[in-house]
Amino acid sequence: MRRIILEEPFSAAAIWSRRLALFAIALGVIAIGLVRSGASELSASMSVFAFAILSACAAVLLAGAAAATIWRTGRRGMGVVTIGIALAALVLAWPTWLVVKAASLPMLNDVTTDLNDPPYFSRSAKALAARKGHVPGEIGQELRREQARAYPNVQPITLDLEAAEAFQLVLKAAGALGWEVVDQVAPSTRRGDSDGRIDAVQRTLVMRFPDDLAIRVRPLVGQTRIDVRSVSRYGRHDFGVNAKRIETFAREMQTQLDGR
Repeated sequence: MRRIILEEPFSAAAIWSRRLALFAIALGVIAIGLVRSGASELSASMSVFAFAILSACAAVLLAGAAAATIWRTGRRGMGVVTIGIALAALVLAWPTWLVVKAASLPMLNDVTTDLNDPPYFSRSAKALAARKGHVPGEIGQELRREQARAYPNVQPITLDLEAAEAFQLVLKAAGALGWEVVDQVAPSTRRGDSDGRIDAVQRTLVMRFPDDLAIRVRPLVGQTRIDVRSVSRYGRHDFGVNAKRIETFAREMQTQLDGR
């Protein structure tokens, strides 16, 4: 005599959790592609990414509801729940990291090694074209105090080199870090000391947002002082990126010195 074995059905919440997580990943990829390519307005692209985050959050909530239902009723679908949570985590990992950074760091988007006299950004036609007309503004006193407290290691670089030699070393370091130099003026010591300057652009890793850099090469007696200013072009919070960039530049300068 044949026996009919009835299997417990899958949890509908588990299935929808996986679907929403896949949808969130698709939206996230589309949003990143739009931002990196510049195919649409930044606000529109970020709206798509925000919707991807909301979809991922909904997927996690549904996964939780599915897990509770499976625990109570014995329905199938725990594997599907696990997949849904894992896929949603791929979307939420980066925003979660940003939230943690924002909570632990001050709201700064402009960091410099010289708080009293920050390097200025060139207004040459070449530099303005590279920055699409954008010129970073002045740094307020309160923000300067915030930076001093948060990033005490962001300090000027002093080299026991002549200005012309130091200037070439700065260009090598910038090139090694993948910075796009958009304008440069070499320092001069013939008719009174004249600062050299380098304007550059570097893009963030995920979204490829452009950040602007101004480097000042100042001749001293037997030495050269180098100051760097790094500014995020978009957003009020840089999540520590600019300070880290300047510190990375300082280490690269040491590497270039050691390799001479």
